[in-house]
Amino acid sequence: MAATQSRTPKRSTASKSRSSKTTSKTPEFNQEEDMRAYRDMLLIRRFEEKAGQLYGMGYIGGFCHLYIGQEAVVVGMQMASIEGDQVITGYRDHGHMLVCGMDPKGVMAELTGRAGGLSKGKGGSMHMFSVEKHFYGGHGIVGAQVSLGTGLGFANKYRGNNNVSLTYFGDGASNQGQVYESFNMAKLWHLPVIYVIENNKYGMGTSVERHSSTTDLSQRGASFGIPGEQVDGMDVRAVKDAADRAMAHCRAGDGPYILEMITYRYRGHSMSDPAKYRSKDEVQKMRNEHDPIEQVRQRMLDKKWVTEDDLKAIDKEVRQVVSEAAEFAQTDPEPDVSELWTDITR
Repeated sequence: MAATQSRTPKRSTASKSRSSKTTSKTPEFNQEEDMRAYRDMLLIRRFEEKAGQLYGMGYIGGFCHLYIGQEAVVVGMQMASIEGDQVITGYRDHGHMLVCGMDPKGVMAELTGRAGGLSKGKGGSMHMFSVEKHFYGGHGIVGAQVSLGTGLGFANKYRGNNNVSLTYFGDGASNQGQVYESFNMAKLWHLPVIYVIENNKYGMGTSVERHSSTTDLSQRGASFGIPGEQVDGMDVRAVKDAADRAMAHCRAGDGPYILEMITYRYRGHSMSDPAKYRSKDEVQKMRNEHDPIEQVRQRMLDKKWVTEDDLKAIDKEVRQVVSEAAEFAQTDPEPDVSELWTDITR
């Protein structure tokens, strides 16, 4: 109860005046930042491509939701994070795990249900956790993670540890009732939570224009007094810039913040979705004009920070990591039947 009765922190002037659409110029990355972003996004892209292949080969069962196209969101957010900040998200979660530093072999082995998986083969694509890496799971129930992420923010405030809970959810989940209960609680108690809405334009097969009466999702917290802004989620620099502002807001004791990341997924909702609700031209246009990885790649080439050969070498290294993860995931033994009785409450 101590956290709920604490004195209301003084609000900063900046947090009061923040509008939904920032007009500030996107800051440039230095060479080290661009290289880090490129490697991290490329790892996610190659990992997800391989996961899609393994699904088609029958090694991965159940649901499998790929993050291809959305890589800049989680990479930019993690670039603004410090040790101890927590991450919690929905079922499109492989990229979040990788950028949190979870072993690609363990992630891929969990997808194939093997004993070496991060949930010992019992969770699959949507249920992996790592307390060591401060990753509190992908969650299959739409919007459920928002309440849990708010709870992580409560724990941070109670402990006074200066950490922030990064709570990710999609545009479809933004219409769930528990999201607004969480907003109210987070604002009432000034909890350090950043609500990251990954707006990839479609809630399953329904466009945001059809499933939301208001489409500026960054303002969904306005009635609670929670500031928010829309961000180009395909530009990793814009993501980190907005994340820096949101982090400063939370660490100053000013309570929660909403970042709506305007992004796009290139694949269907899940591997079983043929995505007939949108045209191939629409997808190709996004790839050609806004691909988050290609933007960084071209920027580094233009600045002569790398050569084509350098980039090929990086791609080769990343592909090797992913290939080793896939090999492990196909050859690691399945969990013993006795594993059914571990990690449960009787």
